[in-house]
Amino acid sequence: MERHELEDIARIIERNLARMEEELSAYPDEESVWSVAPGTTNSAGTLALHMSGNLLHYVGALLGETGYIRDRDREFSERDVPRAELQARLREAASVVRDVFGSVPLERLRDTSEEFPERYRDRPFSFFVLHLTTHLSYHLGQVNYHRRFLSGD
Repeated sequence: MERHELEDIARIIERNLARMEEELSAYPDEESVWSVAPGTTNSAGTLALHMSGNLLHYVGALLGETGYIRDRDREFSERDVPRAELQARLREAASVVRDVFGSVPLERLRDTSEEFPERYRDRPFSFFVLHLTTHLSYHLGQVNYHRRFLSGD
């Protein structure tokens, strides 16, 4: 992977995190951000916590060595975090992605010794970067449908 490709991926991640912020703003009220729609298991608030925690862990802590300590269980159990705080966490994740992807030695992207989830072991970090990007897009789509379902918009 070349620097310009990594910067392109960072721009996509930043764009999708900004869209996640916009989706949160489009909910009619704070309560609806935390509602769980019939047939689903997560609220938009939960997905925002999960996506920021996911990126802060894998990009920030593992690749950028930021010292961030992830509490994945809390991402799925914490409730009623104000929208403004959720959006701040998404902006923090975007900033970390921009900073780390802009400065990480490209050799680290070829490393296969990072602590990935079991199914991604023995893959270079460049592969996992693509996974993180598509994972974010998947959850952004879920939040969009969730909001439209709850609001009728």
